[in-house]
Amino acid sequence: MYRTHTCGELRLENKNSEATLAGWVQTVRKISASLYFVDLRDRYGITQLCFTGDSIRLLDENPLGREFVLQATGMVNERSNKNANLPTGDIELLVTSFKILNKSAVPPFTIQDDTDGGDDLRMKYRFLDLRRNAVKKNLELRYAVNRAARNYLHQKQFMDIETPFLIKSTPEGARDFVVPSRMNPGQFYALPQSPQTFKQLLMVSGYDRYYQIVKCFRDEDLRADRQPEFTQIDCEMAFVEQEDILNMFEGMVKHIFKEVKGIDYTEKVERMTWEDAMWQFGNDKPDIRFGMKLLNLKKPATVYSDKQDQPALISGADFKVFDEAETVLAVAIPGCSEYTRKQTDELTEWVKRPQIGMKGLVFIKCNTDGTYKSSVDKFYSEERLKAIADAAGAAPGDLVLLLAGAEERTRKAASELRLEMAERLGLRKKEEFKLLWVLDFPLFEYDEEGNRWVARHHPFTSPKPSQIETMINNNPVIENAAEYLKHPYATIKANAYDMVLNGNEIGGGSIRIFQRELQEKMFAALGMDKEEQLHKFGFLLGAFEYGAPPHGGIAFGFDRLCAILGGSESIRDFIAFPKNNAGRDVMLDAPATIDDKQFEELQIKLDLKN
Repeated sequence: MYRTHTCGELRLENKNSEATLAGWVQTVRKISASLYFVDLRDRYGITQLCFTGDSIRLLDENPLGREFVLQATGMVNERSNKNANLPTGDIELLVTSFKILNKSAVPPFTIQDDTDGGDDLRMKYRFLDLRRNAVKKNLELRYAVNRAARNYLHQKQFMDIETPFLIKSTPEGARDFVVPSRMNPGQFYALPQSPQTFKQLLMVSGYDRYYQIVKCFRDEDLRADRQPEFTQIDCEMAFVEQEDILNMFEGMVKHIFKEVKGIDYTEKVERMTWEDAMWQFGNDKPDIRFGMKLLNLKKPATVYSDKQDQPALISGADFKVFDEAETVLAVAIPGCSEYTRKQTDELTEWVKRPQIGMKGLVFIKCNTDGTYKSSVDKFYSEERLKAIADAAGAAPGDLVLLLAGAEERTRKAASELRLEMAERLGLRKKEEFKLLWVLDFPLFEYDEEGNRWVARHHPFTSPKPSQIETMINNNPVIENAAEYLKHPYATIKANAYDMVLNGNEIGGGSIRIFQRELQEKMFAALGMDKEEQLHKFGFLLGAFEYGAPPHGGIAFGFDRLCAILGGSESIRDFIAFPKNNAGRDVMLDAPATIDDKQFEELQIKLDLKN
């Protein structure tokens, strides 16, 4: 062995004993001609090495540099200048001998928490970036989440069963990554976007509690919380209803909180319909760490219109912005009635940004003296302003912000505005965690361009039990595209559920279709004829002929869960070797070209078009 202890292990109780350490040189500090200190680092911590006496001569003959790999032997000594910030800060190693195991070139950035390396540079030298303590802590947290999830699922009698990575291309919402087959010229495998059909087949096979912590692949545009290859905690259960799934996986996430963060999450997990989430918070993954619910003052004619519509509060004032808008949404911002003209103008410019897309902003100041001041007070009396503010839940000292326009854009803008104001007010605390179940999603969405239905989740999601007959007994064809909202399919709810944590969807799943007739009806609703159904999913339809049990499941975004628990906005911080926003591994310089021989073996000719 190259070492008797790690660099994070020695303590005062080891004083006057001999130890051998091995690791990387973090810093070399020359105190005087007769005294040097070296910080030696490994995965477990840092220990100070003290060079004095004969060891100085050896050090002068064999000078050390940053990131040299070093083995050092000596006596454990109590430090005179203790460092309370280090677990090993009470001791040092008085070096009697050492050996340079390997030298290092000067690293392109400092291997410290506060590094001078930018993202691109650190990703190019990711093997060096991984030595930094900040990155190491992220990977340790990832491992802890992995271990906690596995332990919980094992205790609940789930089996970890591997499924293939080379599969058939099937539509699941995103582009597939495809792999050419040398042994089957002209044919291609696809990398799985999820193990969806395999886990359903495992339910048919009788393995009633399955899980995997598994790689999945989607060829889509990237962002901070999206990678072309990502990891899911993928789970499925047979002989269950929705309530069984919710209870089981509430338990798993609470177990992870306890094991990883030391948090006893004892409060009941709130539940909310998709419809309420969309209109009270503006999106289907609301952050409920704070209030600031949206008030719908004018509802558009959509199938999921909210019931809190209060048009009387804004109608009849001859204010065209509100009169001509499809919807008007208000949100009360606590404690901001003292905002200056400069501050409200800045907010107006903020909502006008292309990312938000609004034309302007209306405000109402609920002053602490009981008066109301607004940017539209020439249209609305103080009594009307108070009524609007009261309906929005505003208190004295609050600021009410109103947005008006087309339904979808206004709702999204109000959602972003709510989150932005909460961020400015410090209400989105990284160490506060709030779980939420969002339920009762629409089963279908309408694709206007294709004049057809598309699955909101995926085509294996079952309707609510009470609406199965509605789906089976109605023709999915839309005769008049302008009246799709009147079609019975527009009202069908999915037997689906999303788990949301701090405004992020961390898990989603559904009770599955398990009868062939209903699955064929679903495929037909999505525009697949019998031939296409059999070509793409004949194996699944055939399996349903052999006693498929009722089943359902859920998949958690493992990378995203780790990032939230680690207080980060980016999942890349919790992946050992991530891709950049262009989908490239800049360390490996991948993707890359292949040579002509490989093309010949695959019988593929490359034809790049401009």
